[in-house]
This record gives sequence, structure tokens and C-alpha cells, in this order.
Amino acid sequence: MNHDLVIEGKALVGNDIKNVEIGITDGKISAVGGSIRGGEKRLRSGSNRLILPGFVDPHVHFRDPGMTHKEDFSSGTLSAVHGGVTCVLDMPNTKPPVTDVPSLLEKKSSIKGRAYTDYGLFAAVTPGCNAGMLARLVPGFKLFMGSTTGQILLNDDEEIRAVMRDIKTTGKRVSVHAEDDSLILKEIEMSCRDHLRNRPAEAEYNAIRRLAQFKGMKINICHNTTSEGVRMASELGFTTEVTLHHLLFDPDKNPGAGYKVNPPLREASAREMLMRAFLEDKITMFGTDHAPHTVSEKAQEFDSAPSGIPGVETSMPIVMDMVRKNMIPLAQAVRMGSKAPAQAFGLNKGSIEVGMDADLSVFDMHDFTKIDTKKLHSKAGYSPYEGFDAIFPDIVVVRGDIQIKDGEFCGDKIGEDVCGGLQG
Repeated sequence: MNHDLVIEGKALVGNDIKNVEIGITDGKISAVGGSIRGGEKRLRSGSNRLILPGFVDPHVHFRDPGMTHKEDFSSGTLSAVHGGVTCVLDMPNTKPPVTDVPSLLEKKSSIKGRAYTDYGLFAAVTPGCNAGMLARLVPGFKLFMGSTTGQILLNDDEEIRAVMRDIKTTGKRVSVHAEDDSLILKEIEMSCRDHLRNRPAEAEYNAIRRLAQFKGMKINICHNTTSEGVRMASELGFTTEVTLHHLLFDPDKNPGAGYKVNPPLREASAREMLMRAFLEDKITMFGTDHAPHTVSEKAQEFDSAPSGIPGVETSMPIVMDMVRKNMIPLAQAVRMGSKAPAQAFGLNKGSIEVGMDADLSVFDMHDFTKIDTKKLHSKAGYSPYEGFDAIFPDIVVVRGDIQIKDGEFCGDKIGEDVCGGLQG
């Protein structure tokens, strides 16, 4: 077989690191073995580099359409690919929000041909939404039980039950912003400690309790902030997602509006217990909840500043540095960053095996650096991770197309919709 591209080097195949050659044909992995014949083009990754499946970010807000001064699909996916992320799933709280087939098709049309990574677009769970028609066009649905950016809150059990009944028949997963809005206070805030007071952990717990009636459904609890929430969700058979900001920051050490986010940063003791659950491999997947705002928007007085933290370009490089420091095993990082989200949302991605999309990220595990905001690609223009140790990818391949080589961008806007574009 004459492969379009053969990549040679050390790769994580299953849970083992092996010296292999990976054949790629028509954007798919066509062979994995010790020696592959043929190949119009060959790329040797180098002796110090490690070939991994491309990462999948199941939770980004690229603000497109309607808020593209904060981010757009080109800048967002360019950021993603520089972080080793080869596929992103974008949330529906844009302007207008994605709540029905016309608004979804409009968004698909507007971003077509503007992405550097593959992508999928979520639809919002709203009263009376046509789940059957939407399901073939989306990787999943998003339910907002707590108020956040955008006006697509749904916190009424009867209305939720009616829509979930329809979604269940489609087999699609529902990602949930699990904060019970009735327990969220609206008092004036001057710091992240005040923001935490307004959005207590009990709001998270009660939202998950209310979702217990859907045990057995495909539900993903987004941005878990507590180990107790993780335990409750896991016992119900739900997948769980965690962000780096909830693992690494707390409101007393990080009080300013740059760290204002929904759900909020929890106190140090809760953060430490969440970190322990993560280190003990009790959480299903990473999700960055990349939610950029401009520097000037974040510079407003705390109460007026919007909630959200950018992270799509920095999260997996920080995780790879955690691997370098022996905080977590490589296999866990790849499972949480690639295989688990791909499986949860039915993507043909997430592992190096024949038939999968040829999405690869290659890292030199000795080549770590400090995060420099000036070198990042988001329109946000700031990062709470400034100065953190990170390992950025040397090579990134999206469906067989090389987007980054030797750490430099060399690609194009070749990203495709994982749900088949406008045809569904």
C-alpha cells in the first residue's frame, strides 16, 4: 500500500511506548507497525520526541458568531493547534445562541473553511428543542442549569425532563453546566472570594442530585469543582470533566477578575481534594472551558467583569509538563486529553490505531519552557498561566496534514466538521 505519509518514531500505542511507523492514507491511519513499505512522504519525529494521539478539547467557547472581538473560529483553532489540540467541541452560547436547526446551520455556514483543527458544534438544550433533527448535526447537547454567558438557562425540572426524554432516543451525550441557578446569589462582588460566596458548592451538588433521575443517560458533568461532585456524578454513571483552573487556582491566592469564572474557583481545601481525585485518576476527561474575554473587559471592576478563563492553547502543554514531573502517568494524560473525550462524543479520534483519524501531536518531553502570553494566539491577550512550565508540541498533524513542524506553524485552514458539515 502506498501511504500518503509515513511518520516514524516512538509512539504511545495503547498504553505502551513503541518504536513504530505510522502510515496515513486519505486522512486516516492506514498502518501501524515496525516497518511499513511505501509512503510518498516520510517524516521522522526524532529520537527525543514522543508521538501521541492529537488532543480533543470537549469544551471551548470560540465566541463565533456575535462576540468575535473576544475570539473567532480562526484564532481559537489556531490557539488550539499550537497546544496540540486537533479537535474542539464548541459551545452554543454565542450570539445568536444555537438552539434550533436554522441557527445551527447558520453557524456552520459562517465558520466553514475558517478552522485549523477539526471541530463539532453543540446545540443548547432549550424548551421544545427538536432533539431528533439536531442530533445528526451535533456531537452533543449542552444544558445550562446555572446562569453564565448567554441567555439559554434551563433550570426547570419538568422542562428538562421533557427535552431529555427526546435526547435519550438520539444516543447523544448531554454536557451539563451543573449549578442550580436557584441557589446562586446576586450580591455585589469585589473578589473571587465574593464570587465563590455567590455560587456555593451546594449549587453544584443539588444540580447533580436533580440529574439523578436521568441515571443511565449519556451525561457529562462539565468543569467539576469538587471531589464530592465527581463522586456523585460517577456513581450515577456520568462522565466527568475537569479544568486546569479549578485544579490549580483558589480565590485567596488568585482574587482578581482575571480568575473570575463560572463555576467559581473553590477554596484551597476543596481545590486540594479535587486535585487528589484527579491524581487518583477518578475524573474522566479534561476540558479547558476556554472562555476568552479581552484584556479591557477583564480590567473592569470585579462585579462588572465577565466570567471566563482562556486555556485551549496552554492546558495540555501544562499537563504534558505534569507528566514530565511524574505527577501523572503519560497514559492517564492521553486518556483524559484524547481518548476519553473522543469516545464520550462518538468521534473517530483519540488513539493511534488503524482506521482512526490521523490526528497526532508530537512532544519532546525534555523541551519544556515558560508560558509567555505574548507568544499565544488567542485574541484574549492574557493568560492566568503566564510563567507556568509547559511542553508545547513540535509537530501537530490533523487528518494527515502537517499543521506544525519543528514548533513552527506551517499549515492551513483544513479543519472539518466532525458531524459532516452542512449535510449532517
